[in-house]
Amino acid sequence: MSDNKKCVIYCRVSDAKQKTSGHGLESQEHRCRKYAEDNGYEVAGVFHDDVSGGGDHKKRPAMKAILEFLNRNKSTKYAVIFDDIKRFSRDIYYYWDLVYKLEAQGATLKSPNFEFSKTPENKLQQSVTISASEFERETTKRQNDQKKIARMEAGHHTFNAPIGYQFVKPRGEKKQFVQDKKTAPILKEAMEGYASGRFQTKHEVRTFLEEHPEFPTGKSGKIGNSRVDKILTNPLYGGCIEYEPYGVTLRKGQHEGIISWETFCAIQDRLKGRAHAPARKDLNRDFPLRGSVSCVCGNSLTASHSRSHTGKHYAYYLCQNKRCDQYGKSIRRDLIEGQFEELLKTLAPTHQLFKVAHNMLAMQWEQRKSMVSEHKIILKKQLKDIEKKVDIVLDNIVNATRASVIEAFEKRIDGLEKEKLLIEEKLSSTGEPVRPFDEISRTAMLFLKNPSKIWELGGFVDKRAVLKLAFSDRLVYERNVGYRTPELSLPFKALGGFFMQENQMVPRRGLEPPRPCEH
Repeated sequence: MSDNKKCVIYCRVSDAKQKTSGHGLESQEHRCRKYAEDNGYEVAGVFHDDVSGGGDHKKRPAMKAILEFLNRNKSTKYAVIFDDIKRFSRDIYYYWDLVYKLEAQGATLKSPNFEFSKTPENKLQQSVTISASEFERETTKRQNDQKKIARMEAGHHTFNAPIGYQFVKPRGEKKQFVQDKKTAPILKEAMEGYASGRFQTKHEVRTFLEEHPEFPTGKSGKIGNSRVDKILTNPLYGGCIEYEPYGVTLRKGQHEGIISWETFCAIQDRLKGRAHAPARKDLNRDFPLRGSVSCVCGNSLTASHSRSHTGKHYAYYLCQNKRCDQYGKSIRRDLIEGQFEELLKTLAPTHQLFKVAHNMLAMQWEQRKSMVSEHKIILKKQLKDIEKKVDIVLDNIVNATRASVIEAFEKRIDGLEKEKLLIEEKLSSTGEPVRPFDEISRTAMLFLKNPSKIWELGGFVDKRAVLKLAFSDRLVYERNVGYRTPELSLPFKALGGFFMQENQMVPRRGLEPPRPCEH
C-alpha cells in the first residue's frame, strides 16, 4: 500500500458524558474506519478528545498528539479523517488556523460527510458551515447562560454541587440541591470552628478535614490550601447565592446553608482581619504539647525523634536556648505527657462545684430567653432603617448622571443588602431554642467536668483544643520537677482554681467551730 493511502482518525465529543451517547466516540470511530476502508486507507492511529469545540485547539490533547505525530512522520503524507466538520472545530478562526497547520505537515482533510477541495467555492462552503456552527454554539451558550441567570436570580444553584452538597432526584419530583449527610457535618464543624477561633489558622482547618477519612482528599491524602480558601469564602455554605461573572448579586438561596450567614460573615471578618502566624510545619501529631509548653527560661520546648546505635527510636522534648541551664537536656515524651495527663485530672471540679456551675449556666440561659422579645424589636427596627437607606440610595441613583457616582451607589446598595441578609437571618433565628439547654450544653459541660477524657479519647485537633480552652497561657515545665502552677482559663478559675479536687463547698453551718448557746 502506498504512503499516500495512510491516515489517522480524529474523534471528538464536547464532554466526557457524551462518550456513551448515540453520537459518542465509538460511533464516530466506526464511521471513520468504514470510510477509510472504502477508500483504501490504512489506519495508522486513532485519537480521541472529549473537550468543547470552542477555544484554542492547542488545548485539545488528542489534536496536539496528531500534530506531533505528523511532525515526527514528515516523510509520509497522511490523511486526517473525522466524522463531521463540526467535530473538527466550531470556531472560524481556530478552524482555519488548524487547517493551515495540518496542510503545513502535508496532511489532507477527509470526512464521510463533507467533500474537501482547494477551490474558492469549497473554501467559502467550509467558512459558511463553520460560521453557522459557531453561531449555533454561541446562541446555545447564550440561551443556557440566560436560563442559569434566571435560576440563580431566583436563588437556585445551577453549577456542579460543591463538597458538602449533592443533587438528588426523588422519584416523581424535580432535582433537589441538598446537603450531603456524610461531608456536611464535617464542613459545619470546621467552618464554625474557624469562625469561633477554635481553629486559629487555615492550616488547622485543613488538618481537621484531613483527619476525617470520609472527607474527599487528593491521591496524597492531603487537601490543598486553595481548596480550604474556596470553602471558607463560598457564600453557598452560608445559604446564599452570588455569581459575579453573570452579574448575579448576593441573595438568599433556596437551599439550606451548612452554616448560618452570621457565621459566614464572621469567617470573612477573620480572613480580612489580622493574620495569624501560620502553624509550624513541625507541629505534628507525635508531639501535641509542642508550642504549648515552655522551659523555665521562657523558651518553648521543641520535640523530635532520635535513634540509638541499636536502631531503637526515642521521642523527647528539650530546650534549645543555649543560654539556659537545661539546654540540650532531653525530657522523655512519655514522662512530660504523662505528667500533663495527671495535671488535667486535677482540673476536674468536685460534683458539688460542677452542679453549682451547671445551675448557674441554666439560670443565665433562662435570663437570655427572656430577652428574646426585646431583641426582636431591635432587629425589626434595624431592618426598617436599612430598607429606608436602600430607598434613599435608589432615588440618588435615578438622579445621578456620572458613571462613577452610580457605581459607588450600587456598591453601597450591595453592602446594605448584605447587612439586610444578616439581620433577616438573625430575626428568623431569634426565638425559642430548637433544643433544650441540657442538650445544647452537653459538650461544654462534658469538657468542664472531665477535660482529661477529651485529651485521652480525642484526636490531634481535640488535644490542641484542650490546651487552648483549659489554659490561658503556655505551661511552664521544670526538668526533674514537673509543671509549675499553670494559668487557667476563666471557666476553670471560676470552678475553684488549681487542684480543684481538694476544694469543698462551704457547709451550711459555716467554717467556725460550734459554740454552746448562752440561752
